[in-house]
Amino acid sequence: MLTRRRFLQGAGAAMVLAARRVTAQTESQLERNKAVARGYKEAMNRRAATEDFFAPGYKRSRAGLLHLANNARDQGFPGPGTGLRDAIPDRIDVIEEIIADGDRVGMLWRLTGTHKGDLYGIAPTGKKIDVYEVGILRVANGKIAEAWFMADEAGLLRQLGAELPPRKDRRLIVPEPANSGEDPDAVLQRLKSRPSPSLEDRNKLVVASSKGSAPTSAERAPDYRQRRFGFQHLRDYGVAKGTAEFNIGRAFPDRRDRIDDLLAEGDKVWMHFELVGTHTVNLYGLPPTGKRVEAPEVGVMRIVDGKWKESWYFGDELGLLLQLDMVHVLRGLPPT
Repeated sequence: MLTRRRFLQGAGAAMVLAARRVTAQTESQLERNKAVARGYKEAMNRRAATEDFFAPGYKRSRAGLLHLANNARDQGFPGPGTGLRDAIPDRIDVIEEIIADGDRVGMLWRLTGTHKGDLYGIAPTGKKIDVYEVGILRVANGKIAEAWFMADEAGLLRQLGAELPPRKDRRLIVPEPANSGEDPDAVLQRLKSRPSPSLEDRNKLVVASSKGSAPTSAERAPDYRQRRFGFQHLRDYGVAKGTAEFNIGRAFPDRRDRIDDLLAEGDKVWMHFELVGTHTVNLYGLPPTGKRVEAPEVGVMRIVDGKWKESWYFGDELGLLLQLDMVHVLRGLPPT
């Protein structure tokens, strides 16, 4: 006869098995989504067609070389070709990091190749390039439905020893604020309200709290390492001028970032956010402009036992410099 105790034990075991099956199915789906993103990049590297990777109605909300493209529009410059192949015919993208969370995939890679053709008005230099680009994709039914990209355009100009090509109207096309993202406190409240937070949820909370009104994520592991600064080229300028202490944090004292997205897998957390603030204090020795700016940034973090182990940041540096009317800063830096 089945006793109540045995019934409950059996029910509990069944629930555990069901939970394990759901977890396995979820992990399998995450791997499939990452495989879609990798397959897309591999097809690009082989010069193969990539149309089959995109869902009907695919939406690209941001292009990688957004500011170069915007400033070249209607100027009569030759096009760089599909995937920049006319400008960089030997282009190869090297994947550095990939993460999946739900239906989203974050992928970081290095865009490499040789500048042999016109690149948005920049005449061929014959120089090798190796710059970071990041993509955040939404995958649905094995296809890429949406994508957001950001490349290191400031680094690209440094490597080519080039400037933004002058427009016929002598203007610079400055990015409009995206007005995207969510107040960090609202994100934190939502994360804290989850009844059974996973490891990934807890790690997201650690990272998101760095942007909230009452940060709780200041604790870092003894061997914590920041591998890259979000506005690395500006920092290089400050180091060269001996003004490294006048950093982004000091230059925008009213800074209040907004969080666009959080992705987590295991001990890794990606945060896509918007730097929002007013330039009222000198920035690496550059005088304050009083301008209100907004610039996207992506942080790639590793959290171990609730502590920051390492971080890597990558911001829209050329977009920030355009908003501050400081693109000339890149001229004072040696090629990377």
